[in-house]
Amino acid sequence: MRLKSDYTVGEIPHNEYPRPQFKRENYMILNGLWSFEKAKIGEDVSEFHEKILVPFSPESINSGIPESFKLKEDERLVYKREIEIADSMLDGVVYLHFGAVDQYCCVYVNGEYVGDHRGGYTPFSFEIQDKLNSGTNVLLVYCTDVTEKSHGARGKQSSKAGKIWYTPQSGIWQTVWLEWAPKMHIKDITVRTFPDKGLVSVYSDFEGNQKITVYDKGDKIIEREFFDKRVDLLYDFETWSPESPKLYDFTVESESGDKIESYFGVRSFGVGEDKRGKKRLLLNGKPYFMSGVLDQGYYSDGLLTPPSDKAMYDDVKMLKDMGFNTVRKHIKIEPMRWYYYCDVMGLIVWQDFVNGGGEYKFSHIGIMPFLGFKHRDSDYKYFSRESKDGRDEFLLAMDETVSALKNVTSIGVWVPFNEGWGQFDSFEITKKLLSLDDTRIIDSVSGWHDQGKDKTTLCSLHTYYTPLRVPKDPRPVVLSEFGGYSMKIPEHVYSEKEFGYKIFKTEDELGKAISALYSKKLLPLIKKGLCACIYTQLSDVEEEINGLVTYDRARIKIKSELMRELNLSLYREAEE
Repeated sequence: MRLKSDYTVGEIPHNEYPRPQFKRENYMILNGLWSFEKAKIGEDVSEFHEKILVPFSPESINSGIPESFKLKEDERLVYKREIEIADSMLDGVVYLHFGAVDQYCCVYVNGEYVGDHRGGYTPFSFEIQDKLNSGTNVLLVYCTDVTEKSHGARGKQSSKAGKIWYTPQSGIWQTVWLEWAPKMHIKDITVRTFPDKGLVSVYSDFEGNQKITVYDKGDKIIEREFFDKRVDLLYDFETWSPESPKLYDFTVESESGDKIESYFGVRSFGVGEDKRGKKRLLLNGKPYFMSGVLDQGYYSDGLLTPPSDKAMYDDVKMLKDMGFNTVRKHIKIEPMRWYYYCDVMGLIVWQDFVNGGGEYKFSHIGIMPFLGFKHRDSDYKYFSRESKDGRDEFLLAMDETVSALKNVTSIGVWVPFNEGWGQFDSFEITKKLLSLDDTRIIDSVSGWHDQGKDKTTLCSLHTYYTPLRVPKDPRPVVLSEFGGYSMKIPEHVYSEKEFGYKIFKTEDELGKAISALYSKKLLPLIKKGLCACIYTQLSDVEEEINGLVTYDRARIKIKSELMRELNLSLYREAEE
């Protein structure tokens, strides 16, 4: 059933500046109505018969494309948009940015090729100033998408949607925008924070003189000029945490006239021992119990695309109101403004990488771990990872993901692989990930097919059907998925089919069951070494009805006050 939310989309959806940690004054949001056509691959398109509302994929309600739409293997999507360019924009460099396009796209400006991108979840950009003219310009975007019939990232999309697999989507699904800057401009900024030293290091990729200015609630607290790209700032910074999500605004200005607005929070994540000698997760050098929710970021009318900026804000706010201090972003990369709200409101993020590979074989990947058999992930055939191109594409996407999200204050854990989906060489992947970013914890193999105590940082468990427990293990033990308690609200469901790990009929029954789960089964495990728990899940998604809120975000199924008290009891137990 097509299920609309109450969020207002608007004529130009998501017209907020999409990248709060690297903001320039000069930009143009290109979301809105584009000309659109579906055609055979290689076939020229001279006439466009449809209009699509970018950035919503054509399979979503909000796109405006008829419900009967379906992209075939031998077809591609063609998008067309006219852009008005002023003379002043052509004095320097002009970037064309895409938040995400699924799965492969090729871009032309005024009939000239400017670039392509493979991978449906990571942002990318092209310099296009040499292809632009003053006045009207034509942008064309060609997209192909074969979902699981490629080796590329596909997440939870499946051509055979059902249960935990969802409707496939294609094409542009995050914001498209232009940005212009001087020819000599700041290309990138990297921030690292060291709360134990009161130190923040800022690397700004620009050849020449620069100035950094740091603000605390609008008051200037630091102003420094620097030349060698890196500047170290010593100050009595307050630390960031979910209880006190302190952020500092800053600007970097180059001698060429480029100016970037950004912010940072001062925090550190790690692993260490508590006073009893048990391994724990650390925040700012101290043991910290993380209680979170699995969040797949799906919406009833936008699929992977939130219907509005407020929808993202409301999801984060709901979790904070319920007392959660953590969220696991599951098999998806969100628009940057979602991470911004986690930074601002104080919600630690466990960030999954998006899976790919060949055909998912449940008999290999799902059943064997339940029988006690965990397979070595150097066996590419077993995990449907025979394609070297597919493995290389995963590594490239990992680089792109870390590059895009490296400055997000709230990201505390990277999750390369989930339940064996497309898993391969996890020990080597972990080492490579540490070479890219050694400031976060890594949950190398979440759930199944643990490769050994000497090869992963965490003992990461998924428990739905068996009793909750903490095994004897030298690593921190985390319950990275559990719960999945389900309840159907008939007027707010996508399908008459229902999937959940335990079914309840009323909100009262659901509330009592979750209360018992947390207070009687989960809480006693903290003293035994449990370091974190991730409840499944934030919202219903299609046939899955195990959300704390319905798919359309219209009904919250469990009272915020009850959930908050259950979480507070976990934190109190962890502090004793």
